[in-house]
Amino acid sequence: MENKIANWFSLQWFKPQQLRSFDWADPVWFYAMLIIPFIFLLRWLIVNQFGQRLPVALTRKDLKSDPITMLRFIPPVFFVISLLLIFTSLARPQTTNEQVEQWSEGIDIVLNIDISESMQIMDFLPNRLEAAKEVARNFVAGRFQDRIGLVIFSGDALPSCPLTTDYGLLYELIEDINFDKIENRGTAIGNAITSGINFLRESTSESKVMILLSDGENTAGNVDPLTAANLANAYNIKMYVIAIGRDGKVPYGKDFFGRPRMVENYFDESSLREIAKICNGNYYRVSDKEALIQVFDEIDQLEKAEIKETRYKDTTDFYYIYLKWAAVFLLLWLLTKSTFVTNILTD
Repeated sequence: MENKIANWFSLQWFKPQQLRSFDWADPVWFYAMLIIPFIFLLRWLIVNQFGQRLPVALTRKDLKSDPITMLRFIPPVFFVISLLLIFTSLARPQTTNEQVEQWSEGIDIVLNIDISESMQIMDFLPNRLEAAKEVARNFVAGRFQDRIGLVIFSGDALPSCPLTTDYGLLYELIEDINFDKIENRGTAIGNAITSGINFLRESTSESKVMILLSDGENTAGNVDPLTAANLANAYNIKMYVIAIGRDGKVPYGKDFFGRPRMVENYFDESSLREIAKICNGNYYRVSDKEALIQVFDEIDQLEKAEIKETRYKDTTDFYYIYLKWAAVFLLLWLLTKSTFVTNILTD
């Protein structure tokens, strides 16, 4: 930019791409250029129609055309150019560099995802776990400056990622979740909650949230789920509990002939409802992927931190560039109008 300011005499200021790059603060001055032809029309009327005209005693053959007489148009051309440049300067060419800084106070969220064997049931395609992973990834991608942690559980709880704003890392960790991450079988809901509490208990955020996604009742672990829920409530942690899956016969694997093998599925919703109630959250029961997406969308809206925005504008004016050029052409007009050059052009 400093180089541009120094080289005001460069012809680059008149290139179409340069003129198009400007923001014009007062573009109405471009319409004022339309008065220039009227100025010359008025001058012509005054000189030729209302001025004193003297007869010339010359025959037509004595009037010879000389190309040098065309030079008499040079002063008016300089004058017109100076006017055009003045109007361009008044239109205020400028460039604006706007920066937008977004920030929010943020929310601390822990995702608790069940990876027990029953999450392989295929009432969600391709199975419950893969459907939950996809929706969780989309949920993470939609957050802004929230710290998010990840806990997976089956027979034990495995803290997979502490609270972080590195959504790329979190996205990859969710993608890598599989049934082999934990050897112990079962569903340790109480242990999963306490692992999430360990992430959130020292949080200074005004809003602390845990999302528990499971498809079964507590069958493992050494912590009672309701005891863990009361502990979470003591740390002001709000909990959203999502029960995923259908009751009754559901497809689980395939039989010898490649047909879906049907197994009986049963939900113990009472304890999951109680967990959500204790932690001042909501309980959801979803039986298909679309419902799961809607639940995460609802949670996303309920726990949306206010995003604040600060805008910085850096405006640089370039009107003086064209004003300097206008002065140059105005001086040229005065020189050609007020010196012997005028006499030559007139004679």
